[in-house]
Amino acid sequence: MLKLNYTDLGLYMEWVMASPEMLIAQHVVLAMRLAQNLHVEPGQASFLLPTQIAELRQLESVLRDEGVRNTQVFPVDDWFVEIKLSGSWIASSPDAHEGMFVTALSDRTEALIYKLWQLSESPVSAWA
Repeated sequence: MLKLNYTDLGLYMEWVMASPEMLIAQHVVLAMRLAQNLHVEPGQASFLLPTQIAELRQLESVLRDEGVRNTQVFPVDDWFVEIKLSGSWIASSPDAHEGMFVTALSDRTEALIYKLWQLSESPVSAWA
């Protein structure tokens, strides 16, 4: 499962070996014990990747080969593409801008998306 944490400092992605259902259930129990609100809904999330990352073409090929329909790659401009994922949004309220997004894809697709995100976040990268 991929877990995208959206904070006031930006996006942080994790590749977690748990199911979205298990993670959501744990957060529901925690929110109940702390008497806090928790909002969970199906939704979509996206993030940008630089077009200069060589493995980006591999992601497009994997998505096509595996027939993945809940993940899409859209060109934004000459420098970036948008990766759009379907999954579940978890936040303190329906209007929250900070929260967590979880999605489950094939291991191959998750590993590749996570690797691409790590490459894009690297302070010294080959595409710069």
